[in-house]
Amino acid sequence: MNLNDRRRKFLFAGLVVVLAAVGVYLTVATPEHGDDPQEARPSATPTAGPPGPQSPPPGIQQAVNPGDFDIYRLLPFSRQEFATAADMAQRFVAAYETYRYDEPPETYLGRLSGLTTDDLKQQLGRDAGTPGLLEERRRAQVVAQGAASLDQVRTIENNSVIFLVTGRQRVTKGGKESSDRKQYAVTVARDGGSLKVYAFEPADAGQAGDTG
Repeated sequence: MNLNDRRRKFLFAGLVVVLAAVGVYLTVATPEHGDDPQEARPSATPTAGPPGPQSPPPGIQQAVNPGDFDIYRLLPFSRQEFATAADMAQRFVAAYETYRYDEPPETYLGRLSGLTTDDLKQQLGRDAGTPGLLEERRRAQVVAQGAASLDQVRTIENNSVIFLVTGRQRVTKGGKESSDRKQYAVTVARDGGSLKVYAFEPADAGQAGDTG
């Protein structure tokens, strides 16, 4: 065997080793189909869970002590949320029953700002702008001053609370003064990250309650 043959054999053996190493590398480095990084990537839009309270109650595991019983641990609203919802309901009724013949509907809606959902505010705006209603109030120079008292909680759902609220009005109409009282069922519901008045109606009409 001459020198050239020996060199060719060494070169051939070296190429075989290199090709074998490359094959092993590709076999180890290439992921299986089930390990595809694209498949393992979390979805950009995860499936939403079932609707429920945003402030789940912590529950009570120990024996109940009547002298130190925190009912809010069993309810879907915290103490602060209940207070906020109650304040919303009371202020809404007082503002709803306050109006003047010489103010535009925009001023009336301004008093309701921040208290209601957008849908309810639009509905109230349409009602307040009714031409016949505005004309009647102007003709009689109606001035109504509203106040409200919280009476009780009617219904508690996962995402809403219905309060019974009595509205009281002092009304001046045609130069004469009178007073009026009316009880409303006011639904305060979670609206995004806040609580807003979702619906209301006379208390004797009743309301279904939860808004979902």
